[in-house]
Amino acid sequence: MWKKYKPYIVQSVIALAVGALSFILVRRGFNEFNSISKPFLTPPPAVYPAVWTLLFILMGVSAGITSKIQGRIPFVYWLQLFVNFLWPIIFFGMKAYLFAFVWLVLLWILIISMIMEFKRIDKRAAYLQIPYLIWVTFAGYLNFSVWLMNM
Repeated sequence: MWKKYKPYIVQSVIALAVGALSFILVRRGFNEFNSISKPFLTPPPAVYPAVWTLLFILMGVSAGITSKIQGRIPFVYWLQLFVNFLWPIIFFGMKAYLFAFVWLVLLWILIISMIMEFKRIDKRAAYLQIPYLIWVTFAGYLNFSVWLMNM
């Protein structure tokens, strides 16, 4: 049974570890984030870890699907994961809200590229990334609004 689910579990753990490390590096920045002006649709703080946990698991499952089918995971997956890792550091750690927004646009483009690449391999892997794309689109609204409200 382990062999059957190993790619999904291993890739999910890797994605979750990337997210956790990024969070650990910027957790002090969350206190300041709580004190700045935020847009109307900003979710309560408890929503973020729940959503990101689910999204990282979906990333891992998608990566597991692609690795089982073609024996490797496309480079764009690793690139978007790296860009994703750096965004909280730019936003929460450096408080460079405009640069973080530009970085998020890059992430959004990479997610679309990843979805297209995954779709060529297996449609299920691509479809599992739709919530990630939607969330990053929403994060773009939040990021841009934070920049406007706090510049």
